[in-house]
Amino acid sequence: MDVFGRYAPFIQDYIYRSGWKTIRAVQNAAGDAIFHTQENVLLTASTASGKTEAAFFPVLTLLSEDPPRSVGVLYIAPLKALINDQFERISELCAETGIPVTRWHGDVTQTQKRRLLKKPAGILQITPESLESLMINRHMEIASLFGDLRFIVIDEIHSLLRADRGSQTFCLIERMCALAGCNPRRIGLSATIGDPAAAGKYLAAGSGRGTVIPKFDGGREVWRLSMEHFFNTAPQADEGKPAKAEAASEEPATDTAPVAADPGIGYIFEHTRGKKCLIFTNSREECETVCQQLRQYCEARHEPDRFLIHHGNLSAAFRESAEEEMKDDDSLMSVCATATLELGIDIGRLERAFQIDAPYTVSGFLQRMGRTGRRGAPSEMCFVMREDHPEARALLPVMIPWYLVQGIALVQLYIEERYVEPPREEKLPFSLLYHQTMSTLASCGEMTPAELASRVLTISAFCRISQDDYRVLLRHLIRTDHINRTENGGLIVGITGERIVNNYKFYAVFQENLEYSVRNGSEELGTIVKPPPAGDKIAIAGRVWVVDEVDHQRREVYCTLVKGNIPAYFGDVAGDINTRILERMHGVLCEDKGYPYLMRRAVCRLSEARETFRKAEMDREPLIHLGGRMWVLFPWLGSYAFLALERFLKIICAERLGLKGLAPVRPYYMQFTMQADAEEFYRVTAEKAAEEFDPLTLVYPNEVPVFEKYDGYVPPELIRKGFAYGILDIAGMKRRVLGWSEEHRIV
Repeated sequence: MDVFGRYAPFIQDYIYRSGWKTIRAVQNAAGDAIFHTQENVLLTASTASGKTEAAFFPVLTLLSEDPPRSVGVLYIAPLKALINDQFERISELCAETGIPVTRWHGDVTQTQKRRLLKKPAGILQITPESLESLMINRHMEIASLFGDLRFIVIDEIHSLLRADRGSQTFCLIERMCALAGCNPRRIGLSATIGDPAAAGKYLAAGSGRGTVIPKFDGGREVWRLSMEHFFNTAPQADEGKPAKAEAASEEPATDTAPVAADPGIGYIFEHTRGKKCLIFTNSREECETVCQQLRQYCEARHEPDRFLIHHGNLSAAFRESAEEEMKDDDSLMSVCATATLELGIDIGRLERAFQIDAPYTVSGFLQRMGRTGRRGAPSEMCFVMREDHPEARALLPVMIPWYLVQGIALVQLYIEERYVEPPREEKLPFSLLYHQTMSTLASCGEMTPAELASRVLTISAFCRISQDDYRVLLRHLIRTDHINRTENGGLIVGITGERIVNNYKFYAVFQENLEYSVRNGSEELGTIVKPPPAGDKIAIAGRVWVVDEVDHQRREVYCTLVKGNIPAYFGDVAGDINTRILERMHGVLCEDKGYPYLMRRAVCRLSEARETFRKAEMDREPLIHLGGRMWVLFPWLGSYAFLALERFLKIICAERLGLKGLAPVRPYYMQFTMQADAEEFYRVTAEKAAEEFDPLTLVYPNEVPVFEKYDGYVPPELIRKGFAYGILDIAGMKRRVLGWSEEHRIV
């Protein structure tokens, strides 16, 4: 169809003003799906391909032709920064239409929110947490706000596929539609979907519609990718070795790091001068450390500071300053960041992204690389892999550069298979069930148990929860005063429950630490956990501060800027690595092929690792004898299958094998002492894995394995069940164990 001709005149004018010669393939395909079907639509295309416009051009056309009587489009995004960025783009698009665009999150004034409540119309942009707040606190206004809602646009939908936050989002969508009596179409946007059919099913859950996934020629992806390895102290892996033909050609450095600089960080310092770059780390602590070091190198070289910082614990002022600096095409500043800049914020003419060590997921790698390559340039990322030299008497597992091998595996999985992690559908989300039960009661008021169950258990996210388990939860919540029974037999939020529900932190389902606000005079720097006493130092905002005072009652820390370099701490965050990544890591070590993006030191270090791998016969044997009774097992399993294997060995097999002292380095290997030999190990583990056993067997006596934010309010028996049946990948573990016995022909 002629999609351009179908667009409203103001959309056509916008395209002309923007100087576009033609609309893109994704916009053509999206227009066809949105104009000619009544189904949900999943748009998967590379970063900066025009997905936002592809969705909004036809949606705004339909809204202008038949204006809704309420908010017409609900746009949900995982980050406030993404909402702020898209607000500017969509507002420009709607400037001459009379279609209002409203942001709704914690940094937006009450005046703007009241204006929308008074006259609901146009487009509402919101985070999942703010939508939760809206459902609880503005329950009576949901019908007027969304009664004629036509579309729900979910941006960066891949970020919601594998965690409770995504399930929360779709719970809220189903509850909101039921309350408002509307049936909007859903449009999901993402650059990193590995299994579009599974993601389309996830998008459509509870909507009563199917999902159209338009196919189109997205053009050829062009990457500039390099990966270098550094030992933290001399010598480096390539010293005294001839250059390898397969090493990537190295771009000359534009700067020189100070003498005695950390080699990996010094490399980043050298290759960021005169460029606008993003430097990604895997934790907020590392982000602070790297920014401190880079700023100190500027100071040592007597040059202006050219590094900024961006992560979730910084104040809005610091984050927004970094975002604005990045959007300035003339800026040559670089930003040290975590996943907060991983998602689709347009940060303009970004020349290069650096990634320190390997991210946990293929999705994360693609998103981070996708921050570059806008405005027609190819995407460019430099991996910087770092490790300490193994000690002279180090055992075998320490000789493998795990981050280097993991980084190669992530890249190869996407290049070879277009693999990206699929949605997680096997969970028993009891923590989320508690949260949505309390949210429903808080917003709707008194309900009978049957009414509450009909509202909550019918939500798609809870399709695996039985009525019996829900009864157990409700009885527990009544006993613990989270819920009270009324004289009429109804249920309401109890006094203990009110303290939880009425706290603004209730709106989020992701795990949070007890945080203290950090201030320097009137300036808010951000938040930390576990503040030290007065006189000690803290690291935040890429600098070091001495603590002047800690107000525990108000949870505030007052500090003064000083020089120095110390580690930061913002609480623990665990990684979730898929089994496919570990399997490809095994492949990387087995094969002899080179990879064109590896640079000289990385080539040499990989060569050393492959030699170690072959000499130890790790290519054929997952179980390696280290001497005496010490063994090491390399299972090549992802995080949750590895955890299941760890417990399987300890709880079910240890006695038969004489296995003790199991020490895991998740998810790479586990060391232990054992009386049995390798053949007996394979025989016993296969025999036990072939037996049927209750997954609860892998939960230790009296253990209550709390994983999610609200697990502490759920009955222990449900937590144990949720962990055993929804977290542990027992099926994946069994397949691997039985595979070992087949390979070794053990009957």
